[in-house]
Amino acid sequence: MKPPPKRFADLKPAPKPTGVYAPPTPMVSRQKRAKVLTAAERAAFLASRPDLKPKT
Repeated sequence: MKPPPKRFADLKPAPKPTGVYAPPTPMVSRQKRAKVLTAAERAAFLASRPDLKPKT
């Protein structure tokens, strides 16, 4: 007679719920911040990309 099939949940113990807020991991805090363009940089970029101009 074969043993019953094992489920993945049976193979590893269940994690204990902590209920306490954990600080972000280093990988989360290492994400790049977005560059904010100045008004002059934005105008120059949009002038170089006519396909991005809003249709009026």
